[in-house]
Amino acid sequence: MAGTTPGTTPGTPRVLRAMNDRAALDLLLAHGPLSRTRIGRLTGLSKPTASQLLARLEAAGLVVATGTAGGRPGPSAQLYALNAEAAHVAGLDVTPDRIRAAVADLAGTVTGSFEVPLRGAGRPGAVALVTEALDGAAKAAGLHRTALHRVVIGTPGAFDPHTGRLRYASHLPGWHSPTLLDELAAVLPMPVEYENDVNLVAVAEQRLGAARGHQDFVLLWNEDGIGAALVLGGRLHRGWTGGAGEVGFMPVPGTPLVRGVTRVNTGGYQELAGHQVLPRLARDLGLPVPTPPADSPYEPQVAAAIALLERAAADPDGPGGRLLAVFATGIATGLASLVAVLDPELVVLSGAVIGAGGDPLRTLIEAELAELAPSRPRLVAGEVTGGPVLRGALEAALAATRDEVFDTSRLDPAR
Repeated sequence: MAGTTPGTTPGTPRVLRAMNDRAALDLLLAHGPLSRTRIGRLTGLSKPTASQLLARLEAAGLVVATGTAGGRPGPSAQLYALNAEAAHVAGLDVTPDRIRAAVADLAGTVTGSFEVPLRGAGRPGAVALVTEALDGAAKAAGLHRTALHRVVIGTPGAFDPHTGRLRYASHLPGWHSPTLLDELAAVLPMPVEYENDVNLVAVAEQRLGAARGHQDFVLLWNEDGIGAALVLGGRLHRGWTGGAGEVGFMPVPGTPLVRGVTRVNTGGYQELAGHQVLPRLARDLGLPVPTPPADSPYEPQVAAAIALLERAAADPDGPGGRLLAVFATGIATGLASLVAVLDPELVVLSGAVIGAGGDPLRTLIEAELAELAPSRPRLVAGEVTGGPVLRGALEAALAATRDEVFDTSRLDPAR
């Protein structure tokens, strides 16, 4: 429920109205259009109070009347819906290859998207690329950049909260200037937040996917690299420098120690269970390495790894079963360290590489983890696909924006 604001006192009529307003808006967000009677029943408010509430929210531009229930006439049958146009947010997913941007309305519906490729000579700097992507998505949504309420930008690595510099992502060129955040703030008129890409996948899974209702979970991402997101007590744990979850650098049994990992941008766990090990494992087992499709959205090495695991998962009792077993052991080896330290309720397996192994790979990882870790969290596949980083960025922006827009205690008390 909405909190108090300066100048208000808990329990005053103004604050109680704001709490009821927020409850009604959350119901409209969750259920879609509702009648006055239905809102009153769900909130426990009387019909006159529910009517006053809806009139107040309609005057504030937060709800709109939208037809009648079942076409029946009469004021009691009038339906009310959240005004999705009351605010818009944007999310950006930044990789070394491209920036994807999307705009969503207050209901979470994506209304515009745009992609800026980053490969090739002569590309402008990070600030120009971000504004190009953001402007393209806003235009596709029929908006100007200045109409956006908030933006969340997802990148590999993390911006150190003490220095403002990007860490753990030396493979992202043009994003390491000490003045980058100030330069972006100068051209973007709305609040801008920056978040690690894997953390945003966890946000998406917690709000929309496999981790709904869970307060303590680990999300393990395996695609172009290995990373983890740690959610403890319902909140992301980012660490002192923002590097919590950079498990690709983690030393693990079965691989040589990699020293100077931040300079070479690799580590033991990445070398044990990253996508790059799969072609070697296939050759060692006498399995052919498929040629990835030319239209794959992934880099050739990642696409080859996905193809190998899809083939193996389709026939887990055949020759590919051994490939799945060895890869599962590698993944479980690093995961066991996370589970031993954090004791999570749930582990979400996400990313195109790990997802390509399907349920056969997940079952093998779970069995291996039961042998290696003292606790036995439930392992589930991620449910948010088709751009989970971007979806998480939008969800993070929407959560903060709804808290602001739905807080009616700041409105004129006469309303």
